[in-house]
Amino acid sequence: MALRAAGRQSLVDTVVEQLRAQVGAGEWRVGERIPTEHALAEQLQVGRNTVREAVRVLVHAGMLRSRQGEGTFVVSTADPSEIMRGLRRARVRDVLELRIALEAEGARLAALRHEPADLDRMRAALDAQAAFEDAEGQPDSTSLELYADHDVAFHRAVVEAAHNPALTATYAWFSDAVREALLAGLGDREMPPTVHGDHHAVMDAIASGDPEAAAHAARALLERPKQAVESLLTESSVESLLAES
Repeated sequence: MALRAAGRQSLVDTVVEQLRAQVGAGEWRVGERIPTEHALAEQLQVGRNTVREAVRVLVHAGMLRSRQGEGTFVVSTADPSEIMRGLRRARVRDVLELRIALEAEGARLAALRHEPADLDRMRAALDAQAAFEDAEGQPDSTSLELYADHDVAFHRAVVEAAHNPALTATYAWFSDAVREALLAGLGDREMPPTVHGDHHAVMDAIASGDPEAAAHAARALLERPKQAVESLLTESSVESLLAES
């Protein structure tokens, strides 16, 4: 299959996608050297610098490998970065499933046992987190780690309000995985946006003293991202099956 000439916009991205498709389609077998920069530039009707940058992207992704003085060779016909994203999403799903179990019960108990200081900690965490949002109320891309820190602080405050030492200790141990999965989700453009109203719904339900409402709000807060991850994993599985067929 001949390479299409790249358009005028986003030339490097366009060439990356075309080369990725060609490698994935078996245009060049694993271990085979791809055409030279000059030959690819002529076929794609772009500059050699554009081809060079596109090749670097695929080398970094693990599909190609450059050998000094020999050329660039195919290492894999599948993009390992796509595989890693799928694994990351699977891990995010695992963390979300466990979070639902721990946080829903934590919120239920918190509605029954919370003290005024517990609610103060929840409010403080949400207020601090709001300082790292953009004009649209979404996480500021330049401050994702700080945003995540305050999000985790809120959820720890919810669990601690249950006043169950075993639950508190378990969640404290688990919180590093929560933060890591949260950062992965925040950095994934295909994940749904954060809705702060969901966080306040959890806090308000706890403050009202309604254990079932608190558990429901905590579960609902995490169901949206869990469903999004499951949808993405399903799409990835279908795409993989189609690619193999």
